[in-house]
Amino acid sequence: MAFQKAVKGTALIGGGAIATVFGLSQFSQYRNKHGTFVHVQAAEGVTVPVKNHLPTREEQILALQTAGEFDVLVIGGGATGCGCALDAVTRGLKTALVERDDFSSGTSSRSTKLIHGGVRYLQKAVTKLDFEQYKTVKEALEERANLLEIAPHLSAPLPIMLPVYKWWQLPYYWIGIKIYDMVAGSQCLKSSYVLSKSRALELFPMLRKDELVAAIVYYDGQHNDARMNLAIALTAARYGAATANYAEVLRLLKTTDPASGKERVCGVHCKDVLTGQEFDVKAKCVINATGPFTDSVRKMDDQQVPNICQPSAGVHIVMPGYYSPDNMGLLDPATSDGRVIFFLPWEKMTIAGTTDTPTDVTSHPIPTEEDINFILNEVRNYLSADVEVRRGDVLAAWSGIRPLVTDPNSKDTQSISRNHVVTISDSGLVTIAGGKWTTYRAMAQDTIDAAVQAHDLKAGSSKTIGLPLEGAEDWSPTLYIRLVQDYGLESEVAQHLASTYGDKAFEVAKIAQVTGKRWPIVGKRLVSEFPYIEAEVVYGVKEYARTAVDMISRRTRLAFLNVQAAEEALPRIVDIMGKELNWSEQKKKEEFEAAKKFLYYEMGYKVKSDQLTDSSEISLAPSDIERYKKRFHMFDKDKKGFITILDVQRVLESISVQIAENTLHDILNEVDLNKNGQVELNEFLQLMSAIQKGHISGSRLAVLMKTAEENLRERVVIPVDRSGGGL
Repeated sequence: MAFQKAVKGTALIGGGAIATVFGLSQFSQYRNKHGTFVHVQAAEGVTVPVKNHLPTREEQILALQTAGEFDVLVIGGGATGCGCALDAVTRGLKTALVERDDFSSGTSSRSTKLIHGGVRYLQKAVTKLDFEQYKTVKEALEERANLLEIAPHLSAPLPIMLPVYKWWQLPYYWIGIKIYDMVAGSQCLKSSYVLSKSRALELFPMLRKDELVAAIVYYDGQHNDARMNLAIALTAARYGAATANYAEVLRLLKTTDPASGKERVCGVHCKDVLTGQEFDVKAKCVINATGPFTDSVRKMDDQQVPNICQPSAGVHIVMPGYYSPDNMGLLDPATSDGRVIFFLPWEKMTIAGTTDTPTDVTSHPIPTEEDINFILNEVRNYLSADVEVRRGDVLAAWSGIRPLVTDPNSKDTQSISRNHVVTISDSGLVTIAGGKWTTYRAMAQDTIDAAVQAHDLKAGSSKTIGLPLEGAEDWSPTLYIRLVQDYGLESEVAQHLASTYGDKAFEVAKIAQVTGKRWPIVGKRLVSEFPYIEAEVVYGVKEYARTAVDMISRRTRLAFLNVQAAEEALPRIVDIMGKELNWSEQKKKEEFEAAKKFLYYEMGYKVKSDQLTDSSEISLAPSDIERYKKRFHMFDKDKKGFITILDVQRVLESISVQIAENTLHDILNEVDLNKNGQVELNEFLQLMSAIQKGHISGSRLAVLMKTAEENLRERVVIPVDRSGGGL
């Protein structure tokens, strides 16, 4: 009864609030219907031919050097930069793009993976009667609908639950979410709804039960951000844009305008990072779309220009999939410090974040233990006491730099702009900054519109609304079935290929190696618990991957899902890439070490290793210490005070179990803190103490020794596959 009364009360209170935006919603409905017509016109208005053959990187570099003057040259290969290139080239402009690292190597691959309008922005718009905020949300919701349509293989609607723990919050949140639906208008993905406590716990059984009143479920979009960014870049390349990663801009080229006598930007001086070759690229218009590095390019143009970028670091963590339902996210609307935390299923894992703290601009942001623990503590507040939220279950962690900007055209240059900002310098450099992932296409359209006007370029209107991205044209939800039937791929692998490459999945399947097994017929996995296969490495090279880091983080997402799995896959990835790119043994070694460094610092491996060091405290009860000593001495028969590979092999042989020596070496190395080739008693006790505290999980040595102790007489096989335990 109480629940029904609350819902009725909510309806009465919400009616008045919703009426206040009725006029806006009617206008939105009109715009949406009109937008659908424009949508079709834009998609059908592209007259630029599409290349069936994707140019190689070498061909793209050659085009940059020899194609003469471009109409538009974009600096930056993130979502916005690639969006600018696609918008320009589909208008018929001769277009180029250069990126000093890999496509999506910065902020665009380190997002929350949501395609959303921004519930919290709408809250500010309503409570503060801020029409600019409203327009920002409205634009984002329109772009959300477009992005879900043009790349359905890489994106999908996601229900997100907002748990309510106080009765008065129910009408408040319900009103806000219903307004969110209304602002979306006919592009609302699915209507939001209220759940009773019992129904909420049925759908999200991990949720904290005590004091739970009800829950509200609304819908936003989710995507594979790095692959989406890459799809935009590849689509631009197929339409004829000369796009090249690992092409660094060293300086801007300028010429004097004979009419005005002013200096004008007329191109860039580039360096091919992979070969060291330097060359000029001439262009009528140069666009700065470098995200957090906006000011560094602006200062190439004018050293005296004030900074407009105010970078903010957002940390995310990935945890095992059992922390959340397969298809239901969670929103914490008010954390302990006022921030918003999302807790979402992603790629069969669980992603949680984000933080929001000022930071310095860097190409290699590092997640901190403080931020990781902040997220874990917020997660604990919302999950049942039955679910032990362990630090050791963090499988990966990363930090992304959000390029917040102040608008130099605004009277108040100190205030952060709520939207993106397009500026044009006296020398003609066009800069696009700010904004959000979801609105990359609208940002690109505004940028090219400004560039066309400022530089008198001959081009029509934007054609990118409704324009399918790489892999979307012939994709269908059942495409993976054909992959299984035609090529003999595992169903999980086929689904992964279809949702990653769309209709290009067949090209990957064609080059998949025969397994030699009855089933699957083709498709050798890189690591056992993830559906990534070796053929993707070969195909990734065709998609312009040039380093092992490109492969583990952006062509596949292994580094973002499980850093230990990524490290395990590295040797095979380096071998395959070495063969495709003719790497020397020295180059292969350098790539392997660079990728390990990337995992160690940028993907959370360092903070993992910090959980177990030679200075870690041993906080065990005396009885536990005696129990673990007994287990240790079962392996250390000679009472040396340490165990080696030979000691472990001897015990395993006594119960008829064989494990490869290199595997045993890896298992011991995980615990060998001083790296002397042996595990000492103190190291073992530190390990068991860290496991008890939840700082470490999934230690193969701990599992092996415990299982051996329990089964010496039973002689059962000991599992030694790397477990789901994390950082």
